[in-house]
Amino acid sequence: MKAIVINEYGDKGRLREIEFPKAIPKAKEVQIELYATSINPIDWKVREGYLQGRLPFKFPIILGWDAAGVVSKVGTKVEKFEVGDRVFARPATTERGTYAQYVTADESLVAKMPKETAFIKAAAVPLAGLTAWQCLVDFAHIEEGDRVLIHAGAGGVGSMAIQIAKHFGAQVIATGGSNSAEIAQQLGVDQFINYQSSDFDEELEDVDIVLDTIGGKVQERSFRVLRKGGVLVSIVQPPDEGKARKHDVKAGFVWLEPNGEQLEKLAELMANGELKPQIAKVFDFGQDGLREAHELSETGHVKGKIVIKIKEDEEHKESKENEEESS
Repeated sequence: MKAIVINEYGDKGRLREIEFPKAIPKAKEVQIELYATSINPIDWKVREGYLQGRLPFKFPIILGWDAAGVVSKVGTKVEKFEVGDRVFARPATTERGTYAQYVTADESLVAKMPKETAFIKAAAVPLAGLTAWQCLVDFAHIEEGDRVLIHAGAGGVGSMAIQIAKHFGAQVIATGGSNSAEIAQQLGVDQFINYQSSDFDEELEDVDIVLDTIGGKVQERSFRVLRKGGVLVSIVQPPDEGKARKHDVKAGFVWLEPNGEQLEKLAELMANGELKPQIAKVFDFGQDGLREAHELSETGHVKGKIVIKIKEDEEHKESKENEEESS
C-alpha cells in the first residue's frame, strides 16, 4: 500500500511517500481501506519532534489519527463489523497511522458512519469530536443551562465543542477573530467575543465551563471568568493547580482516549443534523498534498478541519466547493 511516512523528525519536507506493507488484523481488529483522513495539530507536532518521550514512536512513522473508510478484512473474533461496512475510527496505533491506504483498529474503537455521511465529512470527526466530547461530557459533566466558554470556537475541536454543548442545552460563548464570527454564529453560539477588539475576561463572569484550546495567558485569564465550583478543562497544557484552588474551581488537562462507543454517539448527532463537521480545505493523498496540508495547519488559523481525500467516494460525491478547494 502507499503510505506517507517520516524517517526522522523535522520540517514538512520529511514527509515522504513509500510502499508499506498492510497490517494484518488481529483477532479483535478490523482492517479498513481508507477513503479519507484528516490533519490535526498533533500531526506536525510529532513530525517536528515536540512529543519525543511522551509517545512510543519508532521510525518509520505513519502519522495520522483519523480514519474513514470501508472494512476490508475482519479478525477471527470480530463481532460488530463485517467486510463492506462504512466506518470511522480514531485508531490507537502509533507508528501505523492513517496517512495510508489501509489501517487496522480494534473493533472497540470503530463505529459505523451515518448512511448519508460522506467519508470526507466523517474523517473530520474522530480526534476532534472525541476530544470535545471527553472534555465537556466526561471531565466537565456538562448539563442543560450551563454557560460554556469555548476558546477558538471556529477551530477543529472548538467547532465540534460548540455543537456538542448546544446538543446538551448549554448557553455557548465562543472566542475568535473577526473572520470566525460567521462560522461561530452558524454553529449556534449565543455570544461571540472577538479577541481582536474585546477582552473576554472583562466581559464575562459566572461561567460554568471553560474549554481552553489555546493555553498560555488565555488559560490564565480564563480562571477569572469562572464561578466558584466551575470547571476549566484544557487540551493544550495542564492548568495551574494553585490558581484552581485560589479560584475554587476544578481544572485539568484532557488527553484523548480512543472510544468507539462515544464515536457511535457522535454518529447519532451527525445523523440527526446536530453535528456538522466544518471542512476548511481538502487535499489529495500524496507526498505533496500532505506537505501542503501540514503547512496550512501550522499557520494556526484554520477554520474547521483539513481533510485528505485518499479514495473517491462514489456513493457521496464531494460538493463542487470541496472539489475546487482540493485543486
